[in-house]
Amino acid sequence: MVRPPSPRPLPPVVLMLLLLLPPSPLPLAAGDPLPTESRLMNSCLQARRKCQADPICSAAYHHLDSCTSSISTPLPSEEPSVPADCLEAAQQLRNSSLIGCMCHRRMKNQVACLDIYWTVHRARSLDSDLCLKFAMLCTLNDKCDRLRKAYGEACSGPHCQRHVCLKQLLTFFEKAAEPHAQGLLLCPCAPNDRGCGERRRNTIAPSCALPPVAPNCLELRRLCFSDPLCRSRLVDFQTHCHPMDILGTCATEQSRCLRAYLGLIGTAMTPNFVSNVNTSVALSCTCRGSGNLQEECEQLEGFFSHNPCLTEAIAAKMRFHSQLFYQDWPHPTFAVMAHQNENRALRSQPWVPSLFSCTLPLILLLSLW
Repeated sequence: MVRPPSPRPLPPVVLMLLLLLPPSPLPLAAGDPLPTESRLMNSCLQARRKCQADPICSAAYHHLDSCTSSISTPLPSEEPSVPADCLEAAQQLRNSSLIGCMCHRRMKNQVACLDIYWTVHRARSLDSDLCLKFAMLCTLNDKCDRLRKAYGEACSGPHCQRHVCLKQLLTFFEKAAEPHAQGLLLCPCAPNDRGCGERRRNTIAPSCALPPVAPNCLELRRLCFSDPLCRSRLVDFQTHCHPMDILGTCATEQSRCLRAYLGLIGTAMTPNFVSNVNTSVALSCTCRGSGNLQEECEQLEGFFSHNPCLTEAIAAKMRFHSQLFYQDWPHPTFAVMAHQNENRALRSQPWVPSLFSCTLPLILLLSLW
């Protein structure tokens, strides 16, 4: 009798993440027998057997299994390294019963079940990181890739020169196609995907592009006014991102506000996201020590951090970017965005479900070339 091969040993990190498994639909009391697969809704072992009966699903899972065992999730500062065939395999499993399958902590064959669970879970993480997808789209475009590498080199290393870094950033956002530039910087992330949020926040290389010690905001403005380009960009931003009401209505179109906002990147007034978990933005400055100019300083700082026009313009662009990739698949990112940002000017909006279609990336790629 031929013995079936033993399941592969799980990496230590997977075993550590065991506590993160969703609670079982059949909680066990003391003395209960181990649950059988038939008692566990959508067991990963059952889902895997169903997948094996479908040649397309089986081939996609087999390919994905080899992908997840050989690919590590890239750091935000690294070039995307997920092969397109791995992402395609993940897409082919989107409607499979493997999505959402579960393992009980005390079920038989737990190791084999967890192996399946984490293969699919990790694949979904790679597939749902839209910041990574927009970075890959930039890499596929010669001009965007060349400009991005130029500022990446100028803004990296322990001894980077800030003025050189800012110059290359300014060049990127001036010369890269607008869909590429906005896609890289304004890519949407799921609320709990800190890796995606960190990649987004690191787009402008803040460790080099932003001052190591936050200066006074009025001093930052003084430096900006001494440079004709920065001064004109700041005036442009204050004109087109001026909020008309607390609901986020802009003085002009949202698109002009976003162009003006991106136009500041690479100047002394370079803004950025403040954390990995929400979409709030701010200048890298403080109003401490402003004396009798405290109110003026806070108004300047608040034009970035508490501007309903800018906040809504960013949220609308991120919704648009998500719709480029998703269709017929509920995506909760934007339903909680307003609560994350703690901005009462925004309202949670029902998310229009969306499906990643193979034709959408093609249309997007053709439009970006």
